[in-house]
Amino acid sequence: MLEKACAIAGNFVLSHLLEHGHDVRVLNLAKSVVPLHAMPISAGYEQRRNEVYSWDGLQRGTAPFLVIQHTLVGEGRLDFAGVQHRLVPGQTMVLSMPHAHRYWLERGGHWEYFWMVLNGREALRLVREIIDAAGPVVSLSAGVVDRLAAACLTLIEREQITPGEASASAYAAIAALYDGVFGTSVAPTPEMPPALSRVAAHVENNLAQPLQVERLAAIAEMSRAHFVRQFTAATGRAPSEYVLERRLERIERLLLATDMSVVAIAAATGFADANYLSKAFRRRRGMAPLEYRSAQRLASGT
Repeated sequence: MLEKACAIAGNFVLSHLLEHGHDVRVLNLAKSVVPLHAMPISAGYEQRRNEVYSWDGLQRGTAPFLVIQHTLVGEGRLDFAGVQHRLVPGQTMVLSMPHAHRYWLERGGHWEYFWMVLNGREALRLVREIIDAAGPVVSLSAGVVDRLAAACLTLIEREQITPGEASASAYAAIAALYDGVFGTSVAPTPEMPPALSRVAAHVENNLAQPLQVERLAAIAEMSRAHFVRQFTAATGRAPSEYVLERRLERIERLLLATDMSVVAIAAATGFADANYLSKAFRRRRGMAPLEYRSAQRLASGT
């Protein structure tokens, strides 16, 4: 088929995936003693023709996971939070669950694609950054598509695949997407003035202590108003917002890496009590701390 030949031109590994043929594999990997934060759940190369095929992103459970699906032949449709997309050859759909979206095959249509379902907090973090930057449908270079196909083929073909090998393939897929969307160039990071660097270091080392703006301004040896202007310009956040975000990131790490109670985590991150922490965390992260711990550990297979 000419359309398929055009779709795979220059894609060496993708041609091997097509030669392998239609196949689906669910990976039943044993839970790791040490968690891996990008793991595959399943992978496949499929063809849908004149059949009912529809997935609702709010009807696939509450555990977070992601889908990468690359169209080879035919056409699918995606409704992403009310925005309509046509999924044509050469396009890659990237979605995280749960989310308000639906993708489907039109009646009488034909859709051929390869796909991977992944979980793990690092995979989810990067995919959300990709979706925020480029949307749920991206057009990637032949080289990037080939890297996605290589990850998919490994997950389908490799017998007795180990958790490390499986995770490496998941990371390879996410890294390929990252390169395809963000490119290889890295924007230079402006160097923070020494006075503000002192403040940032103090915040990082004293998250359990009171961190009033007046105290931070004194460390920077600036007036309060001048410090707030300079710090906001340098970091993109007002000092109080910066401190709160650093505390929330520390809370996330403690929730995932330890079994500390919310009371103990509150004391370790500068919150007056567990109730205040829970309210702040839910407001910024959309769920209670223990819900976050449960969901992320389930996604990571721990």
